[in-house]
This record gives sequence, C-alpha cells and structure tokens, in this order.
Amino acid sequence: MIDNVKTDQTVFPDPAYKDTVLAPLFEGAKTHFVAAVRSINQAHLVMLHETKIITTNQAKTIAEALIDIDQNLDISQLEYTGEYEDYFFLVEAELIKRVGVDVAGVLHTARSRNDMDHTVFKTVLTTRLDELLELMHSLADAMIITADREKATLIVAYTHGQPAQPSTFGHYLAAAIEVLLRDIERLHAARTGLEKCPMGAAAITTSGFPIDRHRMAELLGFKAPLQNSYSCIAAVDYVTSLYSSMKLTFLHLGRLVQDFQFWSSFEVAQLYVPNSFVQISSIMPQKRNPVPIEHLRLLSSITVGRCDTMVNIMHNTPFTDMNDSEGEVQQAGYGAFETGGRVLKLLAAFIPALSINAEAVRANTDKSCITVTELADALVRGEGLSFRQAHEIAALTAQAVIAAKQPLGLGYAAFVEAFKTEVGQAPKLTQSAYEITVSAENFIAVRARFGGPAAAPMANALNGYREELAKWQQQATGNLNFKNESENNRYALFLNLKNEQGNL
Repeated sequence: MIDNVKTDQTVFPDPAYKDTVLAPLFEGAKTHFVAAVRSINQAHLVMLHETKIITTNQAKTIAEALIDIDQNLDISQLEYTGEYEDYFFLVEAELIKRVGVDVAGVLHTARSRNDMDHTVFKTVLTTRLDELLELMHSLADAMIITADREKATLIVAYTHGQPAQPSTFGHYLAAAIEVLLRDIERLHAARTGLEKCPMGAAAITTSGFPIDRHRMAELLGFKAPLQNSYSCIAAVDYVTSLYSSMKLTFLHLGRLVQDFQFWSSFEVAQLYVPNSFVQISSIMPQKRNPVPIEHLRLLSSITVGRCDTMVNIMHNTPFTDMNDSEGEVQQAGYGAFETGGRVLKLLAAFIPALSINAEAVRANTDKSCITVTELADALVRGEGLSFRQAHEIAALTAQAVIAAKQPLGLGYAAFVEAFKTEVGQAPKLTQSAYEITVSAENFIAVRARFGGPAAAPMANALNGYREELAKWQQQATGNLNFKNESENNRYALFLNLKNEQGNL
C-alpha cells in the first residue's frame, strides 16, 4: 500500500486550481471586498484593545502597520501568484512583513475567515441595497408625480387583452405605485436581515476569549450581533430573502413594461412615446420604434434570472459554512444590482416622458362600447330594474351600435328599442341623460368609491403614497446616517490607537 502523505510531492496551488478558482476569487476580492476587510481589521483591533485581549503597544503597532498597508500597497496592481491562498492571507503577510509574526499574529485572535466572510458579504450587500433602494424611491417619486399629472387623463383599460372599461392614466399608474411601494417595503424588510453582525462567531462556536460581539457590531455599523454563532456562518437567508425580494420587484416592473409595449403599438396607439425615446428603422422611413421598452423588458428579465440564480444556488446545500454561499457566489449576485439599477434609472426618466394619445383613446372607446357597464348600472339605479335585466338591455344596445359602426353615444334609438323589448315600455332616461351616462367622463366621475379613478379617491390615494414614500425615504436617511456615524467613530478610534501609551 502506498503512503500518500510521504509520497505526495505536489505544491499548493495546482496551476489549474490557481487559474480557475483562486485567481478569479482574488480579483473579485480586490474589486469588491477590500474596504469591508479593512473595516473589520480596524474594528477588531479596537475591540481587542478595549477588552484588553491585546496590549496597548500591540494595538498601536498593528494600527500603524495597517495604515502603512492602506497607504503604500496598491491593491489594484496586485496579481494573484499563488504565494498566498487568498486576499486575507496576503494582508496578514503584509502585516507580518512590517511588524513580525509575534505581533501581527495577534490581530486574528478570536476570529475566523468564516465570520469575517459573512460580515464582509453583508457589508457589501447593505451598500448595494441602499443604492438600489434610493433608485426605487426616486422611481416611486417620479411615478407619483406623473400619476398626479395624469389623474384625469382618460385611457382604455384592458382585461384579457381586450378593451374593458374607461379609466385614467393616473389611476393605472397608481396601481403600479402601490405594487412598487410594497416591493420597497419588502426590500426594507430584507435589509433588516443584513443588519445583524456575524463577527465573533469565529469558526462556528464563538471563542474562549472575552470578546465583545455587541461592540463589534456597533463599530461596523450593524444594529446588533446575530445571536446564534452557528447561524452566523451557516444561515444564508439574508441572501435568499434579499434576492427573492429583488426578483419580485423586477418581475412586477416587467409586467408594467409589457403594457407599455402593447399600448404603444400602432393598432392601439393610446400611449405616445416621445422622440427622445424612439429609434428609427434603417430601411423603413415610417417606423417609430420605442426600443427602450424592449430594453426595459429585457433588463428586467435578466435581473429576475440573476436573482433566481442566487436563490437556486442555495438549494440543497448543507446547513454549514460552505463555498456555495461565499465569494464567487456573492460576486455573481452583484450583476442583479447592475441590471436592476439600469431598469430603475431608465424607468424614472421614461414614465414622466410618456403621454396619452387622446384621439386614439376616444376612437377606441367609441369602437368598443367600454362605457356600457355604466348604462346598465344607471338603469338599475334610475329605472328600478334588476342588474340582469339592465345587463341584457345594455348588451343589446352595444351589439346594435357595434354592428352599425356607431359610438355608444349615438345609440339612443337602439337603447330605447332594447329597453322596450326587455321591459315592455319606454325608458324614463332621456336622450341627453343617456349621452351623459355613456360618456367616459361620467364613467370616471361616478366611480368615486375608495380606490376608484374619480377625483376624490385619487387625491386621497396620491396623498397616501406620498406619505408612505416619505416614511421609507426617512428610514433610508436614518440608515445612512447610522452607517456614517459608525464608520467615523470606528476610524477615529482606530487612528487613536497610534497615539496610545500604556501597557506592554
């Protein structure tokens, strides 16, 4: 039998492993994780000194060396050689070069790459999420302003791809605003999963040293430590929760974009896209192609797919520390923020630029008899009929005017005939009252119930949206202030270590 240990003459890392795994991970760390690792080193050093786990002289020496590394080591120019396993060990090696292993080695007391990694990942995700939420808040604000501007602008509302009833562009946008506000709420909730700090969990079970986990969380801008130390390195629900919420956001926005595509088609033509968002054909002079709509749909779908990737990677993985949730995976997820951010920026400019083609809306309204529901309702209220009787009269009236290629407003004679056929007598509704009843403007005005498109409920709704958005914007400002204060406090305490005088 061969003794593999004695005969193994290989040297780490194997070139294939270096090129396919370690080098890409190192490049990713350089791009995404340097600042977060620096913050953890500073906070951990402060905490070790405050808890007297290390001496003042050790803390002072390490602080000076870390500052020297930050100022004189150009991370961007480093190439992975395999001399050190990863970015963490490179920094430790640079520290050893400056102060020796006996001092440099104490910085890693009571911590592991396990708790450091997930703290890094949460730190980076929090920053990216805050940027995404700012874009979502801006989009919501733009949509609210546009909905207010268009609250009386008539449109044809569709169900099952067919003209259904009149509504207003403002009322339609208000529906989308409510979904967006719920998506914002979901993402703010997902952020709370990023606000608890894994530091102090070490490898799995915390440490025998008297570390202060609450202090580490405070210094790093977290609201509190994540309690269970096994959970700190095993639970990746902060990833699945975040990307699930992000997926829903762009799935929902993609549905809105799909309507824009339909509404702006030549045959429907109720949505006008201005020239600044229109591309021409290279061969067909008459074409106006609202291509940004296609890019919005595409980018939304790509974002949904990238979010799905992140959630699905975690499927059937063991409940422990694992590379399936670490550097390379985390970096893959950042693409969802990139494409998602582009969607939000473009939509925030696109939606306010849109307008409704009133002529097309009027023509489609006349052709499709979409106000006839109100005729049936009016007969129930004014003629004392059951809704089923009224519905039959309205249906016969619509069939007659459509066959005659007339708008419903010119169908009074057909209405009277249908009424007599169904009821056996003439209606009380006069021709002038009939014309008002079947107008799109009246259809909107009488739908003044909570949530309806009439002026009063729309005004109340828009005020509510503004208040809710202001609440989320205020929370985002508070989150940012908390992070900045923590960062400034940590860095000041770290710099003060240079000037400490005391125990050896």
